[in-house]
Amino acid sequence: MSVARALLAAALLAVGAGGADAQPARADTAALRRTLDALVDRYERAGRGVVGYAVRNLDTGERLDRRAAETFPTASLIKVPILVTLHDLVGKGMIALDDPITILRIDQVPGAGQLQFLHPGVTVTVGDAARLMTTISDNTATNLLLDRIAIRRVWEKMEALGLPHTKVHSKTFQRFTSVAMDSSAKYGLGVTTADEMATLFARLAAGTAVSPAADSAMLAVLADNEDRLLLQRHVDGVRAPHKTGATDSVRTECTLWELQSRVVACVLTKENKDTRWIADSEPQLLMAELGRAIVGAWPRRAPRS
Repeated sequence: MSVARALLAAALLAVGAGGADAQPARADTAALRRTLDALVDRYERAGRGVVGYAVRNLDTGERLDRRAAETFPTASLIKVPILVTLHDLVGKGMIALDDPITILRIDQVPGAGQLQFLHPGVTVTVGDAARLMTTISDNTATNLLLDRIAIRRVWEKMEALGLPHTKVHSKTFQRFTSVAMDSSAKYGLGVTTADEMATLFARLAAGTAVSPAADSAMLAVLADNEDRLLLQRHVDGVRAPHKTGATDSVRTECTLWELQSRVVACVLTKENKDTRWIADSEPQLLMAELGRAIVGAWPRRAPRS
């Protein structure tokens, strides 16, 4: 056999061996929809809160939606648009990830994060702040970045991506910095829809949010997110770049599960009656069950030999 024919035969064998991954299996989306809606219907009919979701299989085109076009508060989920805007400005040479930021007492705000506890005068880089904002939802880091970015630039970037309802209103714990007081009073830190946030994660997966290199870097940081109490609670062994958000009456998360195919799921909740800050609060348990159902609907990648 000639070298050319041998190479062709090897290529054909490789294609055959990888056929399952080349054509990802489709889910029983009718059954999945019944499961998701049964969970949400029971929650909403009991008056426990309001839920919207958008599920997108990026490789098969399957879609499931509920209240996907309705606006919801984001809580800290809005930090993903902030991260995307930051990397857009880095790509344009307007900011550098190794630029230093000195933390002053006036910058330190409560809630999530560790920078609030450091002594004033400590210096971190823009990249450090971005990682802390993303992985542990550090509020002080978020505000430091918004000082560099400017809130309106996040609006402009999201609008350029075709996401007109996705907006950050103010710095965290500093409502007086709001650029849209009425919307800020209604939604808090930020606003979005399940469909728009799913679209943003789909763009990150496709490398079209900023650039292939920047989007890959952002997904790597999102994969290190330490909060696994919502959609991730019952999911193990799957790489899942994700970001969560929480206020007393809000729980949100958007994730990209790397199964045999790539599945984006965004679940937004609001008006939750159980406002307890405990692991087993009602909205968190609901989202955990939704995550379990979504991941279970599609096969996972075969382990590498």
